[in-house]
Amino acid sequence: MHNYHGLLLAHNDHIANTTGHRPSFFIRTYGCQMNSRDSEKLAALLTQLGYQEAQSLETSDLALFNTCCVRESAENRIFGHLSRLRHTKETQKPDMLIAVGGCMSQQAEISEKIAAAHPYINVVFGTANRHRLPQFLWQAIQSGKQVIDISEDENLPELDSVPVTTRDYAHKAGVNIMYGCDNYCSYCIVPYVRGRERSRPAADILREIEALAADGVKEIMLLGQNVNSYGKRLANDSLDSGVILDFPTLLRHVNQVPGLERIRFMTSHPKDFSNDLVAAVRDLDKVCKSVHLPLQSGSTRVLEDMNRQYTQDDYLALAARLQQAGIGLSTDIIVGYPGETEDDFIATLEVARKVRFLGAFTFIYSKRSGTPAAKRTDLVPRKVSSERFERLTATIYPILLEINQAKVGSTVHTMVEETSGTAIKGRTDDNTLVHFDAEQGAYKLGQIVPVRITSAKSFYVCGEIV
Repeated sequence: MHNYHGLLLAHNDHIANTTGHRPSFFIRTYGCQMNSRDSEKLAALLTQLGYQEAQSLETSDLALFNTCCVRESAENRIFGHLSRLRHTKETQKPDMLIAVGGCMSQQAEISEKIAAAHPYINVVFGTANRHRLPQFLWQAIQSGKQVIDISEDENLPELDSVPVTTRDYAHKAGVNIMYGCDNYCSYCIVPYVRGRERSRPAADILREIEALAADGVKEIMLLGQNVNSYGKRLANDSLDSGVILDFPTLLRHVNQVPGLERIRFMTSHPKDFSNDLVAAVRDLDKVCKSVHLPLQSGSTRVLEDMNRQYTQDDYLALAARLQQAGIGLSTDIIVGYPGETEDDFIATLEVARKVRFLGAFTFIYSKRSGTPAAKRTDLVPRKVSSERFERLTATIYPILLEINQAKVGSTVHTMVEETSGTAIKGRTDDNTLVHFDAEQGAYKLGQIVPVRITSAKSFYVCGEIV
């Protein structure tokens, strides 16, 4: 088998020696935090291959799109950006390589569409063969032909072993603990493009987190489509005298890593949120007391249609247990799922009023080809969905404002996230966004400082250093 890594590195070394500069890459990332972490790994891999990072897609020698397919709007944006880049390639940079990877391209019909309608795209790869990118790039360079490969190589090395050299943030990082999903919610394309659940060995996860903490990372986000089911089918992996690890146990080990200040995780599925996990979040000092717990719908009938495997009562009972343990909740809600009636929607409003979420990502249902819901004919008219969406946000936003107003006068420990002159943005343990001013350079990213809240808006609070 060819050493494509070595071949591509030698090729790029030759270009550098000939032209005086190394070939450059730029990655445009769409979608979730798992995609962001994947992009960091891909950037590290490209750096190993002799590329340097460019300032923009248009100035790069390799433009890589790490794609998302959760909603149709994301796909439309990606194809719009690809079409604009075509002009750059055809008129200014004929040798530019354009690669498309990730969830969108993992779909067979999309990869076929690219092959037929977008011949200027050089490489198309999927979610389970990202580590073969050196091979695909080399084949495209040598043959001058389009390379499309979305085969699944689950038993081959993943990108996890590639050390990240440049992160989006110096003070925080995401760490994948598992890939794929076994839930098959009727509206969701993720299991079809990410595959079945596969957990990473705990020892590998802890080594990665320890290295990040040693490099100055203060906050870790544990990532997975359903982190609660971590450990399933992970045979013979134990850090605890023969007991196979589950997610609460993994949390307890991560909590012991020196240097970390905060631990977050997403996403959690309500059906797998055990009492042991509630206790772990409550008791572990570094685990943030906020959980993202997607509701999707407050109607038991719609939840059954969605194959969510819990009822409204189940969700409310779990929410009550978490809140009694001092844990705040944020959520995802879909409006206008096929067949949703006015009564179903009112049930969603009722849950939102009862739970009083600290944050909510709200969406109008988006059809995803290949999912069971895409076959439904009882679609909710767009006008009705839009009207319900407005009513939902009109219910949620005042609650957010009330929650934040109740914090006025209190002092909250805030991790510095962004600095711009004297203006600072940070987040509290429960993920509240805090704005405050301080002397320029007084605080560094990742530092936790006490801030007294002086005023509140729906989506953030303002304060002053204590």
